[in-house]
Amino acid sequence: QELGVLDPIIAELETQGVEVHIYNGVLPDPTYAQVEAGVNIGKQATCDSVLAIGGGSSIDAAKVIAVAITNAKPVAKLTGLGKVRKAGLPLYVIPTTAGTGSEVTLVAVISHPETHKKTPVIDPITMPVAAALDPEIQKGMPAHITATTGMDALTHAIESYLSRAATAETDRYALAAVTMIFEHLPRVYADGNDMQARESMSVASCYAGLAFTKAYVGYVHAIAHNFGACYGTPHGLANAIVLPYILEFTMDTCADRMADIAVAAGLGERQQDATALAKRLLARVQELNAEIGIPRKLDSLRAEDISGLAKAALKEAHYLYPVPKYMDQAQCESIIQKMLA
Repeated sequence: QELGVLDPIIAELETQGVEVHIYNGVLPDPTYAQVEAGVNIGKQATCDSVLAIGGGSSIDAAKVIAVAITNAKPVAKLTGLGKVRKAGLPLYVIPTTAGTGSEVTLVAVISHPETHKKTPVIDPITMPVAAALDPEIQKGMPAHITATTGMDALTHAIESYLSRAATAETDRYALAAVTMIFEHLPRVYADGNDMQARESMSVASCYAGLAFTKAYVGYVHAIAHNFGACYGTPHGLANAIVLPYILEFTMDTCADRMADIAVAAGLGERQQDATALAKRLLARVQELNAEIGIPRKLDSLRAEDISGLAKAALKEAHYLYPVPKYMDQAQCESIIQKMLA
């Protein structure tokens, strides 16, 4: 709101005779209380629809606000798979970042206020009615936010393509997203006013969202979610740090699929050796992270937390995420150990 993004939107809505009530209390990793506050405003104002303008946190909160108003349940009772019974208020979305793809997914992630555990609301009813992708809104986004949200989108695309639940449809969306992100993320990081690159990143994020909402994600997200819960690590940053380590872990199982991604990223030809292409993909992800200021290690990670982080990550992943290769506690701890600064 302080950046002036809302002003022209509100003016147009009022011109169309739409009464507007603003809730701007959503913070990164929104909590139950933040969502309940939005629900109270919506009920008191007898709102008949919800418009979400913001990044993934704002959109996720709006999804749950829209269904909590009509379902007469506290947020805690909506978390989980298929807990929403009634249709929510119509939800419209204008993303201000290119990363989460939340505008086209059936998932909203809300944080428990005490444990800080990420608790998803997973239900087709949370899907927005419509979304508008406008790169002009993202023009003033800081470079580091551009970088981390862009890597969030890349993680969605890669994990959905490597998923055992991938389909021909999700593959097309995922590879299209990969192609655009590898080309345009370095450009928009270097020049935030590159509107062609911003538009391509917005579309890529949306495509990646369409892919992972059906094929789902994997261990990168499982570990990243718990970094966020334990240390408050921004989700895109956590995904970006974890991604290379999980690619290295899964390479022996899905070199062929990783080779497809490498070809989409312009790193070689499909007739080349699959393992060699998979290694090029890993190297390119590491190079891209370095190019856009993503560290290889997590500064806040503490050795004494690793066992608990691994246990929580495996509990999240097993067996909700259709990962290409399962890991055990010792393997997960070993991977997280590599991220110690």
